[in-house]
Amino acid sequence: MDFFGGRRKIKVVYKNGAEDRIAPSLLPRLIDLQEIARFYRADGWVTVGIDRIRGMGGLAYRGEDRRLA
Repeated sequence: MDFFGGRRKIKVVYKNGAEDRIAPSLLPRLIDLQEIARFYRADGWVTVGIDRIRGMGGLAYRGEDRRLA
């Protein structure tokens, strides 16, 4: 099975072209270190620096916080 601590590993492609599977907790750090070129999520491949990544910039939401409702 492809699990790490009960969670699935994430497919990644490093900037040098090497492919790997990593623990989800490592992804933000490797992105910050600019080691990752692409990674795979449920809706397909994400290219770092081009595609939107949760928690990485963008305009702040100014609407009502519906999670508290």
